[in-house]
Amino acid sequence: MFFKKSNKIQNSIDTLVGADTRIEGNVHFSGGLRVDGTIIGNVIEPNASPCTLILSEHGRVEGAVTASKMVINGKVVGPVTSGVFIELQAKAHITGDVYYKSLEMHTGAVIEGKLVYLGDVAQSNDSNL
Repeated sequence: MFFKKSNKIQNSIDTLVGADTRIEGNVHFSGGLRVDGTIIGNVIEPNASPCTLILSEHGRVEGAVTASKMVINGKVVGPVTSGVFIELQAKAHITGDVYYKSLEMHTGAVIEGKLVYLGDVAQSNDSNL
């Protein structure tokens, strides 16, 4: 009743990075991406379509993370940018700045960096650049 439809997380997972998998390099994804392993590099969605990133409790990303919708319960070392919605679950640990439009943070989640709101004001400032 109180949530917009756009804040719902996509149920389908198109790509899975398994628990014993380590990827070195940038990952460009579409649809749903679940990370249970480690990615050393940036995780980026294309601008054309909104995508969902799920980082499990054992997942780790060392690099910049950009996705429309995110659920993070693992560790990120780098900046995180979410254009629509980000949920930081209890075991989330982010070392870097978090850029968001809508944020849900559970008790126990840790952010070592700045929280930067990307509301309507930020959009109008970007057009002046």
